[in-house]
Amino acid sequence: MAIKSSQTLVAEALKSVKTISADEALKLTNENKCNLIDIRDAMELQKMGAVEKSFHISRGLLEFSIHPESAYAQREKLDPNKEMVLFCAAGGRSALAAKTLNEMGFEKVSHVGGGFAAMKNSGFKIS
Repeated sequence: MAIKSSQTLVAEALKSVKTISADEALKLTNENKCNLIDIRDAMELQKMGAVEKSFHISRGLLEFSIHPESAYAQREKLDPNKEMVLFCAAGGRSALAAKTLNEMGFEKVSHVGGGFAAMKNSGFKIS
């Protein structure tokens, strides 16, 4: 049995998920047309900063927290009818996460190519 590498899994995910640019994500965010979801872990947020108007759901809790009936989704008022735009540090984890959300039944899902690194240079406010 061949065990797939993380690079292989990401490459496979990229074939099936929608990738958008940081500029496109900024436009969707500014127009209030998406839920911008940061899947980096808490240490990354502390070190690099949080993106304004984003929801933080670490990758490990994504499937549990993003479900419309979850306490988090209800408390944060995530709108399941808006596009779920995911990002991580560079784009690998968000590609895998976008694939998972598609498998969960979310239809409007994308991830930011280049992740936080690209977003930082694209006009997103970082705090």
